[in-house]
Amino acid sequence: MSFQLDIVTPEKTIFSDTVDDVYLPGSEGEMGILSMHAALVAPLKPGELRYLKDDRIEELAVGEGFVEVADNKVSVLIDLAIGEEAIDVAKVEEAMKRAEEALAGENVDHDEMAALQAVIAKSEAMLRLKRKRM
Repeated sequence: MSFQLDIVTPEKTIFSDTVDDVYLPGSEGEMGILSMHAALVAPLKPGELRYLKDDRIEELAVGEGFVEVADNKVSVLIDLAIGEEAIDVAKVEEAMKRAEEALAGENVDHDEMAALQAVIAKSEAMLRLKRKRM
């Protein structure tokens, strides 16, 4: 049995169709969702989201957000969702390096520290996905 999956970022809807299953990087570890899953709202952390559609597994690197499951529909509201083919390793590594250097500097306030750590976590998620294919 399939169910509706919507993956939405602030910029656009990344995916909206029926799927057979979806696996998400929950804050407490990977979570799998199948058809008729119980209602749920849970936070997501940067990592890999994968879903099965027409006997084919699709994978995305994702950032922070939330998943809501209700009435055989899964809504993923996330700040980043990118496929392996769109990841530029050099740009991601450079962004990660700049964030790590800034984090190591002095006078980093709490909000800036959280933002830099988020950049690093998202960069790691993108690099892991890209390097699986290399």
